[in-house]
Amino acid sequence: MASTASPQPEPVGSPPAQPPEPLAQRVWSVRSHGLSHPGRVRANNEDVFVAGELVRTFVVRHTNIPQPQAAVGSHRAHVFLVADGVGGNRAGEVASRLGATTVEEYLLNTLRRFTNLSAGDEQMALRELQTALLQADARLFAESARHPEWSGMGTTLTMAFAVNGRLFVAHAGDSRCYLSNAGVLRQLTQDHTVAAELARRGILSQSERDHHAWRHVITNLIGGREPGVQVEVHQLDLHPGDVLLLCTDGLTEMMHDEAITSILEESQEPEIACQRLIDEANRLGGRDNVTVIVARFDAAPG
Repeated sequence: MASTASPQPEPVGSPPAQPPEPLAQRVWSVRSHGLSHPGRVRANNEDVFVAGELVRTFVVRHTNIPQPQAAVGSHRAHVFLVADGVGGNRAGEVASRLGATTVEEYLLNTLRRFTNLSAGDEQMALRELQTALLQADARLFAESARHPEWSGMGTTLTMAFAVNGRLFVAHAGDSRCYLSNAGVLRQLTQDHTVAAELARRGILSQSERDHHAWRHVITNLIGGREPGVQVEVHQLDLHPGDVLLLCTDGLTEMMHDEAITSILEESQEPEIACQRLIDEANRLGGRDNVTVIVARFDAAPG
């Protein structure tokens, strides 16, 4: 990550208003894996990733009934997160870790109730995801105030929350969330950079954007120089065979979407797909830290 600019006031990715629909009650099989590598140029790795599950747990403290001490509910949600730190002198590494752990803590205490998401809860879930990133933003500024050497530290943060056949995405920065099915790869998130904004306004072509000197100048992130991150959010249905990819720009700077699609199609196991993506990014130069999470969604047998 090269440089940053202050977040722009323009709101991004407002969730579309639509009437509630019945949520799919399909039983899902979810396989996921994540990997991170410093790359071939940088000494430190300022990327972090998290892939986990939110479940409801009942812990028995005292009883005279023979039973397990803890019981885990059948409803569960899957959480995937990548963050790419911005700032020198360890500040980038601190920012990405603080951002990720703050979001984890918020999800544990809030979104666990959405492990059995009902129709009509979608907008509330999106608001909770936005709040999680806003709390991470506030946490970074609070820590910067206590540690002047970390002043200006920031991080991208891209998170996906999957439950009951629905996918919710919250995002700030230039890491990315993709969804692939049957060889078609869709980028769900926008890049919050100067070059990407110029391309959206038609000032730059997509090819010019990809090579522009300002493609690393981030306009919206967690932390940075000014508080007030603009959280981009999305919600959509999942389908059997969908493959979710979260990645930092260390991957997309090195690889085109076509090459990413090929690896996702050829590698059915998420662990193998992650390793191949990182290996290819490094083979092509590995100019930045590279982090990937791959999750596959299928209908459970039977």
